[in-house]
Amino acid sequence: MRLYWLPGTAAMAPHAALAEIGVDYELVLVERDEAGNSPPEYLALNPSGRVPTLEHGATVITESAAILLYLADRHPSARLAPSDRAAFYSWLVFLTNTLQTSLLRFVYPNRYGGAGVREVAAAEAHEHFRRLESELSGRKWLVGEHRTGADLYLLMLTRWGRDLAPPAWQSPNLRAHFSRTLALPGVRRMFDEEDLELPPWSADA
Repeated sequence: MRLYWLPGTAAMAPHAALAEIGVDYELVLVERDEAGNSPPEYLALNPSGRVPTLEHGATVITESAAILLYLADRHPSARLAPSDRAAFYSWLVFLTNTLQTSLLRFVYPNRYGGAGVREVAAAEAHEHFRRLESELSGRKWLVGEHRTGADLYLLMLTRWGRDLAPPAWQSPNLRAHFSRTLALPGVRRMFDEEDLELPPWSADA
């Protein structure tokens, strides 16, 4: 399996999933030009030019959530998806369609109209994180009794929310979930391979 990636991007969750599964994989860094454009050979694979893309033989999968679902189906013993899929599907789509959209507008306001976009996006993201904070009350994982791909996705987005005021991981349940997920071997391998900085409050930072 070959994962095309950039550090700290939406490739984080699929990267962590591959490492959690324990399958052999190759990382291919997408070298963009000064204008931020992906090279032609990558555009031939993924016309949007965005990361991540997973290449598995003749199969090409784009979009983080789709890659997680593909990996969950290919490797059921890794338990990236619970047997009861309904809540898992709901939360994964919420994370990718709703929370991630707000965070993208917060991080890249000029892509979405500029003035005022960042403030509106921050308010939306806080609202979504409050919902997640409530959902995690009294539970370790977002869905079921074992970590799933939804937890890997939430860790990624909680990290993206580190520049919100206050940061997303300041909420106690989200911080506990982030710490718990960060302790997974595959997640730590992903952080190491992407050379990502650990949170300042992390015991290992």
